Amino acid sequence: MSAHFDSTPLAAAAIPFHSARFSQERVLWEEPMPGGVQWSGVLQRGTTLRVIDLEGRANVGVLLFNKDQLTERYNMPDTLKAQHTAFLTRGHACYSDMGRILCSIPEDTCGWHDTVCGVLDTPAMQARHGVHRYQEHRNAMHRSGLDGFLVELQKWGLGRRDVHPNLNLFSQVRSDESGALRFVSEGRAPGQHIDLRCEMNVLAVLSTAPHPLDPSPDYVPGPIRLTAWRSGTAGADDVVRHSCAENGRGFINTERSFL
Repeated sequence: MSAHFDSTPLAAAAIPFHSARFSQERVLWEEPMPGGVQWSGVLQRGTTLRVIDLEGRANVGVLLFNKDQLTERYNMPDTLKAQHTAFLTRGHACYSDMGRILCSIPEDTCGWHDTVCGVLDTPAMQARHGVHRYQEHRNAMHRSGLDGFLVELQKWGLGRRDVHPNLNLFSQVRSDESGALRFVSEGRAPGQHIDLRCEMNVLAVLSTAPHPLDPSPDYVPGPIRLTAWRSGTAGADDVVRHSCAENGRGFINTERSFL
């Protein structure tokens, strides 16, 4: 695990952790993560990462890689077309470009996670929020999601060309009749969470910078809490495995690679 942020305790970090599949003995580690920072780490097959939106205003950009072969990574088009959806929630899986399932979502209280809007880059961030460099503002600096991704990727021998279409957890967008996308803030609430259960050995790269369509003029991305625990992989009667026929085949492809 590689954590790169100020670990000052957060007032909302005491939100309890509840899950029918959870027991305290299974927890591997927990960590608060403020808004506007980045993190990367390896999650072994059979580990679930729970991401909690502590204050109801977080956006979490996520890149996913097969840790055993970093050229295999999350594939947004295959993920969406295989499951006939434009967003992710409980019952969905995140497919790689090899037709395997990197991680699955057995539990989610948010109900909608953006898959199509990408990541906030520095020019867009500065146009909206102004320039706040580390030299003048120290830990109050502004960092874009793209720069956060690049900081973490270089630690694993990766770079700009490895930035692929990412997930944006806790962010919802809607399209109007013309096809224009609009950021939706209704329905956000403190304590919402999503479980990312790793079906492969996964390198996860996270950024808590604002969503690229968030209209707020202020740079105030919300904090989250990460909890990793030993969950095991999807069972025979798992909700993700049976949500569609393609997911059943995806799990077979994944499991055969570990025989």
